[in-house]
Amino acid sequence: MWKEKTDVKKNDAEIKAYMGEDTIFNGLLNFTGTVRIDGKFEGQVITEDTLIIGETGHLTAEISAGTVICMGYVEGTVMAQKVEIHSTSKVVGSIKSPALHIELGGVFDGTCDMTGKETKIIPLVKAEEIQAPSNT
Repeated sequence: MWKEKTDVKKNDAEIKAYMGEDTIFNGLLNFTGTVRIDGKFEGQVITEDTLIIGETGHLTAEISAGTVICMGYVEGTVMAQKVEIHSTSKVVGSIKSPALHIELGGVFDGTCDMTGKETKIIPLVKAEEIQAPSNT
């Protein structure tokens, strides 16, 4: 299923924008194409394409993307069609994605929803047990 090798070099011609290690950004990032972040980012990321968090990348964000490739640190909420957590990565928070890949050594501390549904209600007891028997 995950047989293709993800090539995410800094000088990749597919990358439309690159935030270097010394970059600090706070706000909303909305883009098309592929963006790689190796610096610090705080805020919100919105794209239907690919977000790459490099090994030195540190994000505290709400992320909504087509694909998220993480090799650095992410804290917050990640919603994507595909999420990759590489061996150098740590993700803290919640992930909502139908496809999640975690490499050996990668750390994920949080909750994950892979159902694709908006809300999930789990009844704790059967409906018959809720009704108390009447003593009349």
